[in-house]
Amino acid sequence: MRISTTMEEIKADEIHLRHVETDVLIPKMMREKAKEICVEKVEAFNHCCKDSGFLMVIKCREQNAALKECLTIHYKDPAFFEQCKQEYIKEKIEFLTTGVASKNRKQKLPTSM
Repeated sequence: MRISTTMEEIKADEIHLRHVETDVLIPKMMREKAKEICVEKVEAFNHCCKDSGFLMVIKCREQNAALKECLTIHYKDPAFFEQCKQEYIKEKIEFLTTGVASKNRKQKLPTSM
């Protein structure tokens, strides 16, 4: 049995987040977004690792430290957590109203059938 809901009925401040959402799913979203923000440092570290092979532990310390610093700044930022939390709540509300997960909504439909 599906309960009929509309966007007006569900408000972001009324959404209760489960423990797994606040401790796992939102931090996962934060990690993904932080990697997008720190893309230059991620690419520099990846490039160093590919070029260094087994010696990457020694040769890529500087790039690894820069990447960690960039990511940690975002992980510890309460405003960034709140931004990701609001985005998660928005996706949750859309799922509750449409029944379609955000990852499925973003897929492109085939142009020829």
